Formats: sequence, C-alpha cells, structure tokens
Amino acid sequence: MNRRREYSQYLSDVEAQQSAAPAAGKDNRYRRAAPAQGAELRVISISSSTRTTPVRSHAHILACALLVVAPCTAPLATPLAPALAAQSTEQAWQIVQPPQSSIVLARDGSLIGEIGKQVRTSISLRALPKYVGEAFIAVEDQRFYEHDGVDVVGFAGAIKDALGGHARGASTITQQLVGNMHPDLINRADRTGVSAIERKLREQAAAREMERHYTKAQILEAYLNDISFGHGWYGIEAAARHYFGKPAAELTLTEAATLAALPKGPALYDPIRHAARSRERRNVVLALMREQKYITKQQEVSAAAEPVVTAPDAGMPAAAPYLVDVVRSLADAAGIPVENGGYRIITTVDPDMQRAAHDALVDGLAQSESRPGYAHPTFANHPKGSTDYLQGAVVALDPANGDVLALVGGRDYTQSPFNRAVNAFRQAGSAFKPLVYAEALHDSIAPNDIIPDTALSILMDDGSIYRPRDDDGQFLGPMTVRQALVASRNSVAVQLGMEVGIDSVTALARRLGIDTPIAPYPSSAIGASSVRPIDLVAAYTAFDNLGSVVEPRFIKHIEDRAGRVVWTPPAVAPRFAMDPRVAFIVRDMMRDVVARGTATVVRREVPDRIPVAGKTGTTNDNTDLWFVGMTPDVVAGVWVGFDQPTPVARGAAGGSFAAPIWGDMIAKYYAGSRAVGAWTDVPTGLVTAELDRDSGQVATDSTPPDRRYTEYFLDGTQPGALRDPWSLWQWGPVGVR
Repeated sequence: MNRRREYSQYLSDVEAQQSAAPAAGKDNRYRRAAPAQGAELRVISISSSTRTTPVRSHAHILACALLVVAPCTAPLATPLAPALAAQSTEQAWQIVQPPQSSIVLARDGSLIGEIGKQVRTSISLRALPKYVGEAFIAVEDQRFYEHDGVDVVGFAGAIKDALGGHARGASTITQQLVGNMHPDLINRADRTGVSAIERKLREQAAAREMERHYTKAQILEAYLNDISFGHGWYGIEAAARHYFGKPAAELTLTEAATLAALPKGPALYDPIRHAARSRERRNVVLALMREQKYITKQQEVSAAAEPVVTAPDAGMPAAAPYLVDVVRSLADAAGIPVENGGYRIITTVDPDMQRAAHDALVDGLAQSESRPGYAHPTFANHPKGSTDYLQGAVVALDPANGDVLALVGGRDYTQSPFNRAVNAFRQAGSAFKPLVYAEALHDSIAPNDIIPDTALSILMDDGSIYRPRDDDGQFLGPMTVRQALVASRNSVAVQLGMEVGIDSVTALARRLGIDTPIAPYPSSAIGASSVRPIDLVAAYTAFDNLGSVVEPRFIKHIEDRAGRVVWTPPAVAPRFAMDPRVAFIVRDMMRDVVARGTATVVRREVPDRIPVAGKTGTTNDNTDLWFVGMTPDVVAGVWVGFDQPTPVARGAAGGSFAAPIWGDMIAKYYAGSRAVGAWTDVPTGLVTAELDRDSGQVATDSTPPDRRYTEYFLDGTQPGALRDPWSLWQWGPVGVR
C-alpha cells in the first residue's frame, strides 16, 4: 500500500475513533494515547496560507499533531512516518549559496541596476547591526535560540488557535529556510491535504538535521540572505538597497523592523505601495522586540513614531534599465557570465544626466499628449497591454571619449523593454542635414553662397518625379547656405546633396559611424534613410570635437567578487572623420539654429552661460521628431514618435516636441553651479569676416548692427574681394587664422 493510501486509512481510523469518543467534553474528544516511552510529542505548524482554507475537520488537525514525533531515535507514531523520515533529509538540511546578482554601477559607484536570476547580494551577519537579526527573530521565531529546529510550544499554540477557527503559522526560521532553499525537496506551496502533511514532516526532519550541522548564527545569516522581500528583491542587502537606498549595514532600527514585517506578506506590507499598512505591521514588530527585551520601551516609542520613508526609484539615484540590458549583452559577448551573479559592472553613466534624461523625456511626452488637438491614446489612458502611445528615446555622450552619460530607450521599461535608442531604425529627417552641409563646405561651397529655396522637380530613374517641399508649403527664395540650415529648408539641402553627390554624403556618414543603408536618392539629403538614434548622436561628436568622432562606450570595466578586473573594453581612440575647419563652421551654423532658427526653445530653456548648438529634425507627415545638439561637454539627441510610424500631430515638429525635452534635460544637468566648458578653439586655416546677414556680402559702414555677424570661410572660399590683399582695407574686419 502506498503512503497516500496508508495515510487515508489512518485518517479514517482517527475519524472513527472521534465518532466513538464520549461526548462529555472537548478535552475527552481530543484525548489520545500517550506516546511510546522515549518518544516526545511533536507537532507540525500550519502554514499561514491556510488562513484562507477552511479547516477540513478536527480529526484532520489532530492527525497533523500526532504525526510529528521527535528525536530521530524515538519511534514515530504512525505507520506512515518511517517511510517519510527515510526520505526527509537527504540534502534539504544543507545550506547552499543562493543565486547572486551582478550589480551595475554608475561612474560614481552608485547603483543603477542588477543582473541575475534573482536580485540578491549575500552579506555576513557580522556586518549587520544586532537589531536586524533580532527584529526577524522577534516576529518570525521568538524561541529561535531555544528549539532544535521545530518549535513545539509554538506549534501547540497554532493547533489550539486552529481548533478555534483562527489558523496561523508556526514554522521556525530554520523550517522556512529549509523550504525556501530546497523547494525541489520541500515544496512549501504544498499546503493542503495529505501531501502537505508529508511535506511538513520532511521539512521538520530537515530542520532538525540542519540545526545539528550549523550554528544558529549560520542559520540566521542564511535566512536573512535567502528570503524574498517582494519586487524580485531577495536577501536583506538587496532589500535595504532598494527600499531605503543604503546597504544593510546602515539600516536603522525602524527600517529593520519594516523589513522584518515583510516575510509574512511582501505584497501585503509593501512599504512603497502600502505605507500605512506597513507602518502598522512594523510597529507590531517593534512591540514584539520590546516584549522580548531586544529593545527598550523608549526605543520602541521613538521608532514607532517615525513615518515610513522609502527611497525613490527603488533606491537608485537614476534607474537605467535600458542601459542595463545593453551592458548585459556586451558582457555576454565578452564571455563574462554576469547572469550567474557576483560581478560588479562599472559603467560610464553619469547618474545626474541619466536622471535628467529620464525625467525630461517622461515629462515632455506627457506635456505633448496634453496639447490641444492631440488625438492618439495617451500613456495615462492607453489600452492595457498596448504600447501605441507616444514614445521617445534619449542618448547623451561625452564627446571627449564616447562615454554614454545617459540612455533612455523608451517611456516605461516595464511596459515596453524595446530599446529605441539602440535598436530602432528611424528616419533622421532634417537632423541629417548637417552632414550634407559639411560635405558641401568641404567641396568649397561657402557658407554665404546664395542658393534659391525654390520648387524642384527631379526626374527619378523609374520615371517618377520627386518634388521636395517643406511643411509650411512655402519657398522663400534666395538665401545663404547658413540661413538655409538655420531655417531648415528642404529644397536647399536637396540641391546641395545633388551638387556634391549623395555618394559623397554617404561616405562621410560612414566615416562618422553611421552604418545603416543610405539610399542613393536626392531625398536622403533631407534624412529619408533610417538610422539608429545612438549612431546619429555619435556622428554629431565630430562637430563638437572639430572633426574627430568617438564610438559610444558603455562599460569602464567589470570586476569579480574579489575586486579583480576581469574585463575592460578595448580602448578606441577618437577617429578623424572631417576637416576641423568644416566641423567648426557647421557647429557655428548650428549655434545659429538655436539662437534664431528652428530650435529657439532650447535657448529659452538653457541658461546663456552654456554654449549650445544643434539641429532639429522632422520627417514627412511628422512621424519622426528629433533634436540632436551639443554643449562643450555633452552631445545628446532626443527622438519622439510612435513605434509604428504614425503622424504625431498636425503641425508637430522636432523644434516643438523633441527640442523642449532636450532643453529641459540640459538645463537640469547644468543646474546649480556645475562647470561648463567652452568652445574657444578656432582651427587654423579659417578666414573670418563681418558680413551682412541679409545679403551675405561683406558688411559696410551702412550695415545695421543687428544684421552684422562673423562668418568663417575655408581659405579660398571667402568672397572675391577678400582675396585681394590690397582691397582688404575698404571692407569690415577681416582676419586669417
């Protein structure tokens, strides 16, 4: 007969005995024969989950009590028990190292993410304040230092309460550890019926065996490092980091009691979501600590008066889940098994910039959705499971070395982990134009050359006619090359692209690190081809660096548990990609874009002390909205759009949707007294002259001050009059560098 049938028969016998028992009183109804000589009555605990499960019968509860017999040398009280004892403790008593996580750190050492099957970092009990362990003992196992793994007194109380209809748990810390650490052998999810009784017997036997092999300190340490605290956070160290933003060694008494309240129900007493309920349970823990003389009455009163205060953003100064995904992939490609845990990954992220990027994107997209006439589902009211609301991405790089200072791949990682900053392919729109203008300047087209903004009809190879246009439907007539970029006129960009050749523009894009296909059509001059946002942002570093482009770098190095550096990415020096003089002129033209062109909102957001240059981008039908810009210290880009290309809104443009986000981010980053670099280096070989902005000609005495500006030329492309040294005296200020 198998064990289940044996136990069924046993239950039937007990039911029969109960029916035949005298009805003279409750005590008589539950009387049983004394245990055999040398045996000691032991009882099993009823899991806390049985609170929602009706008690099947008094006989069932009585059977639970009769089945637990202590010491192993004593005979067990039922025919079922010997078979169970034989299989109960083979390995379930052993303390094993639970899965660890690898921690991802910002450049300043602050935590920005974790990688692993479980978010956990084990810590020594000696590193913890004494009251941390005492808080858990007080609420979970007050006789922890007295029992042998099974608390007989506690279980007796649990049986009494169960008979009164108030079932509660009585598992010891040791029993909990056995079940949590070896779920394959001791399945604590088994809470009802015969299998629950069998599981409880194995659990108790394994708990006693564990107590024979390990000290109480070792068991308590293993327990604190093993248990779940909710949100996927395991162990006291991860709980302290994420709930309170500090290591467990720095927990206060109040915080320790708050965490000790969680094993009973991590979701129920979550201090982030249910502060009032958490405080009530925390104060119960404090009262128990005082009753058990771990703390004084004064300590209890003081701690109980404190509010529940958790750290924002899960204890991280700047959460970066999209970047953590990139880091995981890079580490895997390098052969570093970070998923196995125990590694420290030091990234290039600046937490201030990361936080500024995330907050600016979230706030900016919400403001965009609140504009009059916005007709799409919003983040606040989109259908559950759908991501058809407005999305965005942000990348910020250090132009000196390519360090990724911030990366936000979407609006909400939990709803949509797809990394739009790294993996999306989106049309660049007018944000691609600086590359066209750079190639034109390199081809000896001067920034003051006059190009007509006029209607074009271009015959394509397939016989179709391509007619570039602008959203305003206007053509503004003759204008300088500089003004055409400032006003972002499509017709001029197409003419310049055709003049120098799209193949030449493509070659420059390749040198700048853009490896996505560039179609050999005139429309590519105005960004019709798709790029990855991170590649476009990296390409702009050449303008900040006067011709040298850098590759994005995410990781500084990876350390193992012992602090040894096990991997450092290969160093990649900045790569020369563009004439420094050309880079300087295009950057200066993009400063004008911010000062008086399509991105003036940026200048309104960012203080004047911070030099800014950049370019807006808007694709046909307003489906992709961009701003890519720079300061002396940062090159960053913002993309806004839908995952499935869809017009964002009537009249939407990069200057009104993406540029405000960029400006807000940069303003947040430089807030306070943060130092800012300067663009003071003018490359040699440039000719400067004061021009009339309207005509593009050299300014004269009659040119009004508000139309005067300094223009830069590659030597040989300056106006003809400036090439005659004998006539320089009759024109405005002229210089050669």
